[in-house]
Amino acid sequence: MHIAFAADYVLPLPPGHRFPMLKYELLPEQLLHEGTATASDFFVPVPPPLADVLLTHEADYVQRLLHGQLTRPEERASGFPWSPALARRELILLGGTIGCAQRVLAAGGGVALNIAGGTHHAFAGRPEGFCLLNDQAVAANWLLAHEPTRVRQILIIDLDVHQGNGTAAIFRHEPRVFTFSMHGARNFPGRKEVSDLDLPLADGTGDAVYLARLADVLPRLLDEQVRPDFVFYLSGVDVLATDKLGYLALTREGCRRRDELVLAACHQRELPVVVCMGGGYSEKIADIVEAHANTYRVAASLWD
Repeated sequence: MHIAFAADYVLPLPPGHRFPMLKYELLPEQLLHEGTATASDFFVPVPPPLADVLLTHEADYVQRLLHGQLTRPEERASGFPWSPALARRELILLGGTIGCAQRVLAAGGGVALNIAGGTHHAFAGRPEGFCLLNDQAVAANWLLAHEPTRVRQILIIDLDVHQGNGTAAIFRHEPRVFTFSMHGARNFPGRKEVSDLDLPLADGTGDAVYLARLADVLPRLLDEQVRPDFVFYLSGVDVLATDKLGYLALTREGCRRRDELVLAACHQRELPVVVCMGGGYSEKIADIVEAHANTYRVAASLWD
C-alpha cells in the first residue's frame, strides 16, 4: 500500500474544539503497531503547485485562504480558526491525495490511502464543514489535466454520512467525473447539491439496509453507468451508530463490510483507487480510529 501522512495533518486547535484532530496522530501509530502497514508504506506529501490548486478553486478564494483574509462568516463556516498552520495543512492534504493518485498510476493500479482528506464540503470559492480545499476534486482535476490519455472517466464514491455537496457542485458540468453520494437524508448540509447520483438514507438506517443498497448500485456504476478507469473513495466513519453527528446506525462490522464491498469491487476490476478518510465524530476516539483502521486492514488483505 501507499499511505500519505504528514505531521502537519495534526493541527493544534483550541481546547474543547469538537473536531477529533487526534485521530490523525493515532491512526498511523495503530497501523504500524499491529503490522497492517510498515514504515516503507508511508510517504510524506508536499503542497502541490498553485496552478494545480487553481484547476479547481477560485484564485481569489485561494489567495485569501493562504494569507489569512477569510471573512468572519467564511471562517465560521470552515469550522476552524485561521492560522498559517491551517493554510499549510490544507495544501498538504491536497498533496497527499494527488500523491496517492500519482503512485497508483505509476504502479499500474492498486490502492493508495490518505490518512486525512475527504474534504468534500469545500466549494470552488468557499469553505464549509471542516473543509477548506477539496482534495478529491483537486486530485481528480489533476488527473484529467496531467494524465488525459490514462484517465478518461473518474468515479467518486462518497460514503461519508454527509452529502458531498462541494464535490457535486464543482463537477456539476464535468461529464468526465461522476459523483455518487450515499448519505443521511436529514443530515448536514441543510441545502443539498445535486450529485450525479444521490442515495439519501433515513435516520437510523442500519447494516442490512445500507449494505443492500450499496451492493445493488455499485456494480451498475462500475460496469454499466460510469465504467470508470479511476476511482476515488471517501470512507467516512461517521455512519457509525456511535457517531455524534451521523444519525445512521451502522455497527463497526457493518462499516468494515461497506469498505470491503467497495474495495473488493475495485480490486476485482483492477481499478486504481485512492481512499480518503473523511469524517468520524464518535464520542470515544478509539471507536473512530478502529473504524478507520478497518479500511486499511481491508485494503491490505486485498492488495497483499
